[in-house]
This record gives sequence, C-alpha cells and structure tokens, in this order.
Amino acid sequence: MKIDGTPYRSVWLDTDGGAIRIIDQTRLPWALEFPRLTTLAEVVHAIRTMQVRGAPLIGAVAAYGLWLALCADAGDDALARAMETLQAARPTAVNLAWAVRRVGDAVAGLAARDRAPAAKREAMRIADEDVAQCRAIGEHGVSLIEDLARAKAGVVNILTHCNAGWLATVDWGTALAPIYCAHERGLAVHVWVDETRPRNQGAALTAWELARHGVPHTVIADNAGGHLMQHGQVDLVIVGTDRVTRTGDVANKIGTYLKALAARDNQVPFWVALPSTTIDWGLRDGVAEIPIEERAASEVTTMTGRAMDGTVATIRIVPRDSPAANPAFDVTPARLVSGFITERGCCAASEAGLTGLFGGHD
Repeated sequence: MKIDGTPYRSVWLDTDGGAIRIIDQTRLPWALEFPRLTTLAEVVHAIRTMQVRGAPLIGAVAAYGLWLALCADAGDDALARAMETLQAARPTAVNLAWAVRRVGDAVAGLAARDRAPAAKREAMRIADEDVAQCRAIGEHGVSLIEDLARAKAGVVNILTHCNAGWLATVDWGTALAPIYCAHERGLAVHVWVDETRPRNQGAALTAWELARHGVPHTVIADNAGGHLMQHGQVDLVIVGTDRVTRTGDVANKIGTYLKALAARDNQVPFWVALPSTTIDWGLRDGVAEIPIEERAASEVTTMTGRAMDGTVATIRIVPRDSPAANPAFDVTPARLVSGFITERGCCAASEAGLTGLFGGHD
C-alpha cells in the first residue's frame, strides 16, 4: 500500500539482506521510523512492545526472528529455545505460533550450516503469501461493498474497530483490504474509525494509513458506533481477528463484542476478515479456550498525544490511586457474525462454513 504515493510493506529485508526493517507503530502517527532488527532479542522486543502488531504481521516478523536467531546459533538447543521465546512473546494471536512452527519444521532436518538460509527463504515465503492472501481477501470482500453501493446508490459507510489494515499485515490488510479494493475501483466509501481504547490503534494507525492512502474516513469515540447504527449511518461492519475457533468464535481487540451486539440489534451486517492462518482448528469454544492477554495498566491510565506546542507527551488521565484492568481482547460468539471473508472466499461463521472452504482439520 502507499504512504503519500510511495508503496511500502510493513516488514522487509534490509538492503544488505542481513536484517529486517519494520515500521515502528508505537511512533505513529507522530513520526515515521524504520527500525533495523538484527537479533532474536530485538524481534521479541518489537513484538512485545507492539512496535509491530496485528496477527498476520506478528507471524511474519516472528518467522524472520527465527532466521535471525539461527544466524547466531543454529544448533538444536538454540533452535528450540528461540522457538519457545518467540511463541511466548504474545499469547493470543495464533499466527505467531503457526509461523514459528512452520519455519522450525522447514529447518529441523537440516545440517546446522543450512538452517539459517532455509529459515530466511521460508520467512520470505510466509511474507509473500500473506500479501497474496490479503489481496485475495480484498477481492472477495469488495463484492459486499459493491452490493451495498448498488442498493443505496450513494456512499457506503463502513465501521471498523482497531487496526486491521496493511499495518497489521505485510500488505493490504484484512478488514481494510476490501475497502482499499473498493477505493481502487472508484466506489464511494467512507470509513467510521473507532478510536479503539486503550492503545488507540484506530485513531493512531487506521486513521493514519487511510489518510496516507487517500480514503475518506472519520474518527469516532468507541462508544459512538451503536448510536450511528441506530440512525442508519453504518451500512456494514468489517473487523479483523487475532484468532478464530473451528466453530467460528472470534477473538479480536477489546470492544469488538460490543460492536457485534449493536450490529445485531440494528440489523447491520457484521463481517470478519481473516487469512486461514488465523484459524485455530484445535479450539471449539472461544470464550472458554482462547487465552486473553492482560496488558499493562498504564495503557489505560495514560495517553500519549501531541501537545499544542508540537511536543509529544504521555499524561496520566485517571486518579493516581485508582487501579486499572486491561484485557486486550474479547471473544465474539459465532452467532453474532454474519460471515467470514477469507482468501478462498466468503463463508458462514461456523464449522461447516470454514471446513467447506478449507477442508477437515482433526
């Protein structure tokens, strides 16, 4: 996708081929910086601190992280330790563990000297496949927007939550991919961007990438979505996801469940966009089985923004003696989801729908 006309991916090999570059998402929208990551420790830090975030992107970066680890030590014990370290970096997104296992499987039977080059090739394949999958999600999902455009003969208003655009993947995004495709085709679209407290990924990231790519949008407070739906100002909700059970339950950024409830009450279609790598075929009950990451209370008690004098500052917004809880995700039951948009097409949010597209997984 493009930043002011220049195409970018969210992770890429540095020019010397011995490291990766990322976009530091903790610095957006105030600064555009491209840290160079050269070690396993730097990759783990980038994932834990959310310099990179979004399930597909975390997976791709973790794959490169295993390559960097093997450049330093390609022995069996080092491989096992590196895989364990990466998998523990973020617990909810299933893509991370999937990508690490895939690279680990690709190198397990090789001689030590061959492991790092093989891991690098596999990580590059994972990144390229993510781009292709996300582009396909866009192509399949844009039909939903085209149908709405024909039905109302006007601007299609789409609400999204958190950031599931190209910053959350290697390119194109998941929930935003159909919107980018619609924009490319000249369809009149407008995006309601949830601010997405407590980390404000919507206000800081989704709004930034939509603006840089030229897509009309408006940032709203998280609690405004239901009101807009009641007044007919939302035609469609599309969100991403960090993990989907085989039965169609969806784990996504905290607040997604409330949007699904409001959408159901107002007969607004609620769709979830995801690559198949986000499906956890081993889980059936999302509420009971998906681990929910509890992040630092400081994300709730403080906010970062640009002061009137141009400086960027972090301030406390709650009383000093008030504690805070910070569950990072919630689970939306499949019954509230209109359907899934995947790289193989759209399907019902159910085990039958998913296995119909992707086959059985025991």
